[in-house]
Parts: sequence; C-alpha cells; structure tokens
Amino acid sequence: MVIMFKSPLFTQDIFQDMVQTAENNCYIDPQLHERFNTKRGLRNSDGTGVLVGLTAIGDVHSYIVDEHEKIPVEGRLYYRGIEINDLVKGFQKEKRHGFDEVCYLLLFGQLPNVDQLNYFKQMVYESRTLPEGFIEDMILKAPSRDIMNQLARSVLTCYSYDDNADDTSVSNVLRQSIELIARLPTLAAYGFQAKEYFFNNNSLYIHKPRQDLTPAENFLHMIRPDNHYSELEANILDLNLILHAEHGGGNNSAFTTHVVSSTDTDTYSTIAAAIGALKGPKHGGANIKVIEMMNDIKENVKNWDNEREIEDYLVKILRKEAFDHKGLLYGIGHAVYTLSDPRELLLKEKAGELSQEKNMQEEYGLYELVEKLAPQVLADVKKITKPIAVNVDFYSGFVYKMLNIPPDLYTPIFAMARIAGWSAHRIEEIISGGKVIRPAYKNISKKNSYIPLTER
Repeated sequence: MVIMFKSPLFTQDIFQDMVQTAENNCYIDPQLHERFNTKRGLRNSDGTGVLVGLTAIGDVHSYIVDEHEKIPVEGRLYYRGIEINDLVKGFQKEKRHGFDEVCYLLLFGQLPNVDQLNYFKQMVYESRTLPEGFIEDMILKAPSRDIMNQLARSVLTCYSYDDNADDTSVSNVLRQSIELIARLPTLAAYGFQAKEYFFNNNSLYIHKPRQDLTPAENFLHMIRPDNHYSELEANILDLNLILHAEHGGGNNSAFTTHVVSSTDTDTYSTIAAAIGALKGPKHGGANIKVIEMMNDIKENVKNWDNEREIEDYLVKILRKEAFDHKGLLYGIGHAVYTLSDPRELLLKEKAGELSQEKNMQEEYGLYELVEKLAPQVLADVKKITKPIAVNVDFYSGFVYKMLNIPPDLYTPIFAMARIAGWSAHRIEEIISGGKVIRPAYKNISKKNSYIPLTER
C-alpha cells in the first residue's frame, strides 16, 4: 500500500526509509520473552489467563485443573452466577425478549421482579432519543466511513451534553450507563444511515426510536427503510444481544474498561476506549472476517457438499495460499473455550431455523461442514494438540447476513450488547477497585549517549 503525504518534499523512498527505521527500532526478539518470562497477551505459558483481578459479573468456564494439568470440558458462561443456557431458555419458554432483563441483571447483580423490570425498561426506552441538535451537528455534518469510529466519537460527544459528566459517583455512573445502553443503538443506526447517504449515495432514512419496542425490535425498525421485520428476526437479534452482553473481566474490551476506569476518568472516555478495543478484528470485528472467509470459500469451492474439496481449501488458507494470506481460520478456536462455546451452540440452533425461513439451507450446510472439518485441519496443519472449539463469531455474521443487516453494523451490534457488561465492570471497578492499573514492562534497550545534531 502506497502512503503519500501532501508535501512535495516527501517521496515514497524517503517515507519508506522512515518506516524501516521505526520497524527496526521497535523489533523485540521473541526469545527475550522466554528469557524474562513475560506474559505476552497477559497469558501464561499453558494458555491460561494471568489473574489480575476479581469480578462477580461474568464467568467463563472451559476447563478444570487437576494436579496442574488442564482438562478440557464443555464451555459454560455465567451472568451473575446464572448459566447463559438457563437465561436464554427461560426467556424463550416465556416467549419474550430478554436483553433488557440481562442488562438489569448485569448492572444490579440480580434478576428484577415485574415492577423493577418495567421501571428499568421505561428508563431505558425513554432515553433512546438523542439530545437536540445531536443528529445534525454530530452525525450528519461529520459522517464516518466506519460506524465503530462514529460510535466512539459520538459517545465522547455525549460528554458535552451532560451537565454532570465528570461525576464518578455510583448513582451518576448508573444514570450515564442506562442512557448509553439506550442510545448506542440509535447512534449506530444513524451513523449507518449517514454513511449510506454520504458515501454510498443511497437514500437517507432517519427513523425516530420507538418507546413501545424492545431493543431488538427498535433497532430493526430504525435501520430498515420500511421499518419491517419478522418476529423470528427480532427474536434472533435479541438472542444475539443476550449472548454478546458479557464475557468476564478478562476479554480485551472489558479489561480496557477496568484499566481506564481505574484512572478515575469519566464514563464517556471509558466507553469510547472500550469501543476502540472491540473494533479490532481479533476481538469484536472477527465476525466480519468470518463472513469474508466464507465468501471466499464459496467462490473457490465448487461443490459445497464435497468434504475433501473443502478440506483442501482450508489447508490452503492455513498455509497462507488463499483468502487473506494470514494463515488464520476465523471463528475457529477460542482463547478460553476448549470443547465448545455455549454461545455458538445456542446461536447455531437459531441459525438453522432462520436458514429455513430465508431459504439459505445450502449455505447453512456449508457452515456446518466447515465447522466439522476445520478443527481437525487446523490441528493437522498447525500441529495443535489441544481441543479446538468453534466460537460464537463463526455463526453470528451469517445470522446477521440472513437478517439482511449490512456488515457495517456487525461489530456495532456487538457494542450495543456489550455496553451492558462494560457498564457493570466500570461500576465494579469504581466500587471495588481503588488502585490505578499499571502493569510492568521491562526495558531491554542499550544505554546510549546524546550525539550532537551535526555529528549524526
């Protein structure tokens, strides 16, 4: 990729020399990490996470340790001690959406009764509308090509509309959290519409948020030109929001929330930082990479039922001979889960139902085959001996595609869900943290003397 500056003094050769200098002076020999026993990625040598704090919000269980040996088990995810399967099945049995209730559970640590839930929903739903002038001044006058960047910038701008923005008392942070839970879907929908209009030359649709719809229903109402959605579509989007709402304190964006909150900064700066962390393709942006990878597979595998043909192409991807040439199978494997990701199992079930409604059973079958074959191919090519589980990102992008949600909104939907977990972790850090988070880095550079400019 050619990077050029406007100044005629800068040639590509000069800039490339500068880039090479920066790369040379920032390179650290990987063997030094072994020598000094650093915890790269805050992971121990056996793949477990470095214990840096305590939390009572979310818990990911994927293995047991017996006599210092990790024993893989089926994955389980808990919100405030309640298993995600029990939560989801409870909502589905009662035939209602559950994301509002999950938000309450994460923020307050217990399930609400009917009156508490209704009061909470009223607070959230009435906060969906943006401050006067915000749409025109912040979103339409300064549209962005990337909705996640637009989200982060919009959240930061909310600071200017808050008369008590810097107050970090629990009561004020709770108020701010509820407002951001309510407003993130509105910000994402309007940011998307602005991009469609200003960058893609499509019509501009600014639908007002409705106070009589659940979060999933309201979001589909706001992004669709005709406001139309099916009951199944809304149900599955609600499930996605529930499954992405929280994942323990160690995931990158939740940890970012703890780190930034520990400095006693404001809520808007904290959440904007978490959005920036989530944006990356190694975190919340992974579902887009899965879609891109699967599109590439569809284009290059002629027979979607032929296991050998699929295996051969997966090998090419791993050997950096195909797709993005990075040697990765996106959506396959997880930093924590071993045998299974409980979110993926729940989402896969609904993806199958939706594929029937959308007449996309053939593509769903391809996903199932890749899910079946990829772990063994990955183990064979990369010589990995530990179990490899398909993660939630593998099916989430496909589900959004069947919901006719544009890829630009995949990661923003993740943020719309995870804002609940981030807010809970921020409050927990404020109440129980107390110390600024500051890990150590060992400096391995040689000592140098200053050289006068004329002698360099």
